[in-house]
Amino acid sequence: MRWLKDPVDEHHPRANRAYRIARRVFRSLVSVWFREINIVDDENIPPKGGVMFISWHPSGLVDPMLLNASLPGRVSMIAKHTLFKMPLIGRLLRAGGGVPVERAQDSADKGAARLRNAEMLSDVSSLVAQGGRLMIFPEGTTHTGSNVKRVRSGAARILLAARREAQRDGLAEPQMIPIGLHYSNSQRFRERAAVVIERAMVFPPIPEEFDDEVLQDQEDRAWVKVATEDISTELQRASLSKTTWRERTLIWKGRSLAYAERARQTTGKLNKPSYAHAVLGARRVRAGWEYMAKNNPETATSIVEEAEAHFEALDHRGITPFDVDSRPERLSYSGFAKSFLLWAWAGVWMFGLITWGAMIGNLVPYRANAMIVGRMKSKGADGSILSTIKLLSAMVCFPLWWLIASLAATWLLLNDASPVNELLQMHWLLENLTRLPFYLVFCVFFLWWPTSAKAHLRLYAKVVVNYRSLKRWQAWRDEEVNWDELVLRQRNLASRLVGVGEGLILPGDEDWVDPPAGEDDVMSVRQRPSIDD
Repeated sequence: MRWLKDPVDEHHPRANRAYRIARRVFRSLVSVWFREINIVDDENIPPKGGVMFISWHPSGLVDPMLLNASLPGRVSMIAKHTLFKMPLIGRLLRAGGGVPVERAQDSADKGAARLRNAEMLSDVSSLVAQGGRLMIFPEGTTHTGSNVKRVRSGAARILLAARREAQRDGLAEPQMIPIGLHYSNSQRFRERAAVVIERAMVFPPIPEEFDDEVLQDQEDRAWVKVATEDISTELQRASLSKTTWRERTLIWKGRSLAYAERARQTTGKLNKPSYAHAVLGARRVRAGWEYMAKNNPETATSIVEEAEAHFEALDHRGITPFDVDSRPERLSYSGFAKSFLLWAWAGVWMFGLITWGAMIGNLVPYRANAMIVGRMKSKGADGSILSTIKLLSAMVCFPLWWLIASLAATWLLLNDASPVNELLQMHWLLENLTRLPFYLVFCVFFLWWPTSAKAHLRLYAKVVVNYRSLKRWQAWRDEEVNWDELVLRQRNLASRLVGVGEGLILPGDEDWVDPPAGEDDVMSVRQRPSIDD
């Protein structure tokens, strides 16, 4: 994983040691949680002036941790004040630039809460005006919906105050940059994530300053209202937001078909794309789909009905679109043998010393973590905070168990009353292990448990991938499935999707022009001129 480097010039506040340590912890956590993290388009971050990053909030504590790990520079982050009361996570959030916000409805003294928040907003606005960086979730709450929730006005008010202060002091104008936050499944371990840094938003000029407080308030409110509406639209575009998960699922599956068809038409080789490329593909399908739904609804409806029928048939047989696309025209035993050998080789290494170390050092806290999450599920915990619960409990359970396991292993190795120590002293070469310093043995064991776990995860991933390949070969040989019909139907559907896309100018094309702030991608989709034109 390539993390972005911090800016080093005088225009940006330097990240202090506490912030760098907290960020290192967050990077370590998200690197374990996700098997793949892509950060793209970082060139959209302006070199000068303050920056406000905005994003939707679908996954509780995972979102701020991933963004803190991914975004360069010292990024302050507004978060719910109750998180800062937690013993460990509160310290990490403060060290990582967290700024507590207390909603009036969550406080017994609503008036005092409003005053504290007004003071906080003034401080963070000044930070942005002076060249600092701020991360905010304008929805104000985490959720599991497929669509962006109602955007609150706080982000627009902070930007207005920051631009006004920068204007007074003759500083570079602060910018607002949307972040496209995408997960293959944020609630599940070892999934994929993409952080897409969008271009800076363009807003109307801020209102002039007046002596009349009433007039000033009216002008400011009008500007904030327009800016908030633009922010809402921009978040929907950046997050590929849809009204239902059914529509979102169709977009992603349609993206995979279009990608496979283009690969056949160009290189003829089907490779799994990075998650960032998959996000761009989904953005293209979404924009083209909405354009067709608006300008050619009959064709769009026909494609949707055909796609739903095809995917339902695949689900009924337990087959994925990739199984259909990757099926070779001629089934040979060499392909099956290669998958089997790769699976067996990874399995042999996995079940050696690495996996035993991983099991001893991580099985107990892993099961404890699963029990805590299961208990919270049974109590009706919302899905959007389950990943937060997993991370918080893991941050306590795993280090605590590593401490206990390291002490126990050190005692077994060094103490004269230990049977392991007695066995080692029976061999002249192994006897030297029993004379090592206590602190050295303890440190080696304490570092070995997480290291073996990471190595085990990599080997386990290879085992799973090759096992799926074996299952795929087994499915391809199933005579009850009419593969010729499935392949023909899927390629016809993919050809229709690609054909629609080739006739349009879509995101990612060389002649694509991003829509202005406040407008979705569909507003910039155009028919591609024909050769005759």
